[in-house]
Amino acid sequence: MARTVWNSTVGKKTVMAVSGLIMLLYLVVHMIGNLKIFFGAGEFNHYAHWLRTVGEPFMHYEWTLWLVRIVLVAAVVAHAVSAYQLSRRDIRARPTKYVHRKARASYATRTMRWGGIILALFIVWHVLDLTTGTVHSGGFQEGHPYQNVVDTFSTWYGNAIYIVAMLAVGLHVRHGFWSAAQTLGAGSRSRDRALKTTANVLALVLTAGFIAVPVGVMTGVVS
Repeated sequence: MARTVWNSTVGKKTVMAVSGLIMLLYLVVHMIGNLKIFFGAGEFNHYAHWLRTVGEPFMHYEWTLWLVRIVLVAAVVAHAVSAYQLSRRDIRARPTKYVHRKARASYATRTMRWGGIILALFIVWHVLDLTTGTVHSGGFQEGHPYQNVVDTFSTWYGNAIYIVAMLAVGLHVRHGFWSAAQTLGAGSRSRDRALKTTANVLALVLTAGFIAVPVGVMTGVVS
């Protein structure tokens, strides 16, 4: 039965919707945590340490954090695979392009695929930069996330990569939230306007919230 659901277009769209909402919830929490950097190094570093001790003593050190990471990886993989397979089905169903050249979809809709690729590449870079320190500039300091963030956004390319990725996040959320609501049956004529407004507000708040951090470093508010 699970295989039958997965093989159907509706099943893949449902997987995309649920996994997308999981990632959206993470983005909201992650953005709120990131904004703690404006309260100083002590506050931000303490928050980073707390993430590793959530659930103690029932959960061992970092177990909760790793559980969240596993769920997120599963959501990202499920989202990417279902998106790719749906895209291939769409191409097979419509091997020739439409006669009309004028784009009928919104900019966010037309860039969902490229936006997804940009975000996938950014996730890899972000992990290598601020989690493992592999590509980090200025010397990665384990246990000092505040200084690591300042180091990253003290470089022009660190800011450029992050800001472009966050703009892609905004576009992705704007279209994805409304699309997920339709897939899960929450959409209707009476709710569509509210859902689109919610999608726009979420996209704007997340984009502004994430971009506030590199802007804070660039302007010297965070140093």
